[in-house]
Amino acid sequence: MTTLSQTFEPLGLSQIHDAAARRAADGWRYVQILAVNTEDGVDLVYSFMKDGLLENLTVAGVKEADEVPSITDLFLEAFVCENEIHDLYGVTIRDIAIDFGGMFYQLSQKAPMTVVSPEQLAAREKAKKIAAAKAAKEAAAKTAAAAPATPAGPTEEEIQAKIAGLDPDKAAKVRAAMEAKAKKAAAQASEVAPTAPAPAGPTEEEIQAKIAGLDPEKAAKVRAALEAKARKAAKTEGKGE
Repeated sequence: MTTLSQTFEPLGLSQIHDAAARRAADGWRYVQILAVNTEDGVDLVYSFMKDGLLENLTVAGVKEADEVPSITDLFLEAFVCENEIHDLYGVTIRDIAIDFGGMFYQLSQKAPMTVVSPEQLAAREKAKKIAAAKAAKEAAAKTAAAAPATPAGPTEEEIQAKIAGLDPDKAAKVRAAMEAKAKKAAAQASEVAPTAPAPAGPTEEEIQAKIAGLDPEKAAKVRAALEAKARKAAKTEGKGE
């Protein structure tokens, strides 16, 4: 009995036809072209099979302005998937051997599989902004942590520079004043500022980020669960005070 296995390999847009040509020359069987709508465009997965091995070549993030080369000159049966992907996802595929010109399906709207509602789009944009703000905050914290600490007071070298050339009595007074200033600065630096209490639960922005892109029913359930968790955390925190 033949053992079946599969692999996944990334592929560039310009490499599609050459990759298919090599497999046609080596006796591979065409299986399908799968399209998946993503945040970055449409991912295309070209699948070929030989001797129990299913190879999946993935072209990620195909944009509306991109042109995808047809492989129907090598595998004629691919015309079905290529026409479907053009009609349902709005992907431009050039030189299809049997091209229905956008009439493979009778559709009420163009590229229905790439439609995103205004609410979903707004939620996705908001989630991106929240993620960007969080990343910027973390980067700023790392930069601050890596910065060298400012000395709490004058160094011995700075004291020596100040008292150079002074008579001993005056030099002793200047040194005492500078050392006292250094001790005061060190004491102030060692005081720990009170930190703000952590929020008892997720903020509205965090909730929006969680439910971005979900259908209304699932979004409502996720929101309810997060709000219940926040109430429980707030109640627990109140008991602990």
